[in-house]
Amino acid sequence: MSTQPSKKLETFDNPAPERDYNIRLEVPEFTCLCPLTGQPDFAALTLEYIPDQVCVELKSFKLYVWSFRNERAFHETVSNEIVAHLAAALQPRFIRLTAAFRVRGGISTTVTVEHRAPGWTPDSEPS
Repeated sequence: MSTQPSKKLETFDNPAPERDYNIRLEVPEFTCLCPLTGQPDFAALTLEYIPDQVCVELKSFKLYVWSFRNERAFHETVSNEIVAHLAAALQPRFIRLTAAFRVRGGISTTVTVEHRAPGWTPDSEPS
């Protein structure tokens, strides 16, 4: 497996596809660039998902997150892009990304993006 940034998300078979369970990944050092100034934006990402048939392999996820370091993107754009890529690769029952961007110019931004599989209803509402 590569040790360079990559948009390729690797997966492995869900060991318990018969049940709903929550996987939570925390990324305290996400960075991308402001699309207007090119200055770095820093965020803490919290990804929660309920897998269906596959789970994301963690090193590939780390390299995926790293791939945004030199990309210019608005907070809303990058948050939605991450969920879109993960939803396409994993086809999860549920996924939520909370991206808490650090203060810049006196304003902090938190973007929360969710995706649910069509027809999926939880055993209990994800919290």
